[in-house]
Amino acid sequence: MSLRYPRIGVTVKSDLDAKDDVVAAVLKILREQGAEIFMDPKRTSDLACAKKYSLLSEKESIDLLVVIGGDGTILRAIREMRDFRVPILSVNRGAIGFLAEIGFTEAKELLPKLLTGQGVMEERSLLCVTAMRGKKKIFEGKVLNEAVIAQGAIARLLELRAMVDDEELTMFHADGLIIATPTGSTAYNLAAGGPIVHPRLSAMILTPLNAHSFSQKPIVLPGAQTVEVEVLKKTNKFLDTEVSLTLDGQVYHTLHGHDRVRAHINSETVKFLRRKQDTFYGTLRTKLKWGERLES
Repeated sequence: MSLRYPRIGVTVKSDLDAKDDVVAAVLKILREQGAEIFMDPKRTSDLACAKKYSLLSEKESIDLLVVIGGDGTILRAIREMRDFRVPILSVNRGAIGFLAEIGFTEAKELLPKLLTGQGVMEERSLLCVTAMRGKKKIFEGKVLNEAVIAQGAIARLLELRAMVDDEELTMFHADGLIIATPTGSTAYNLAAGGPIVHPRLSAMILTPLNAHSFSQKPIVLPGAQTVEVEVLKKTNKFLDTEVSLTLDGQVYHTLHGHDRVRAHINSETVKFLRRKQDTFYGTLRTKLKWGERLES
């Protein structure tokens, strides 16, 4: 069977255990399938097994990006992507791995099948996030999981005014606010008590962190709408307390009073190459261990 993805880029978790051995094993499988391989120069320059391959650059077009690591590595790879038309195939060497597709021990059996077309393409929504300070844009980017506005070193409630399509939604008095995608609904949002939302839905989830009012609960909004959250100027003695905007748990920006964070679902999606038999509900059962009997 012919190779569906002949030009393959490879990136890897920087501090992966047994990194050289793991990457060498995956490269051997790709090479045996006849793939032309391009290595991420930032993450594989220290690997002896990567020396014989070309380097991945913006000038090189690829048909597939293989990510070796966990969900954090996938989030980083997506943030660095320039062409969202390139699908991602992930080999899990991380923890829970909601996004990662196959385990390292399955790679020898499953990679050849997926590379020759025995898989399905799954699309996931991205959140487009912009932070404004007056008329100045201080951040613009896309995230797969969530944007989080939260207090810094001193534990004080924030006042956050939330608008939806220029209509006031509410004033959150909380430790912070999560703006999550359906994909991110099983990440920080889930830990904070937010709902699980099917990834095929175009939606955003607003989940307050430790809200001061019992009536302020998570809310699911249509993806076509735009959310704007304003950090109100604090009126307590901790005027210089830091407020942060964190993107996918990896990128951090400091916010000032009256800074505004806007978010909406992006028109482009991220594409993942998946096994045909995998389902979202099966992933929930497996990863969250639903229905398993607790051992005493």
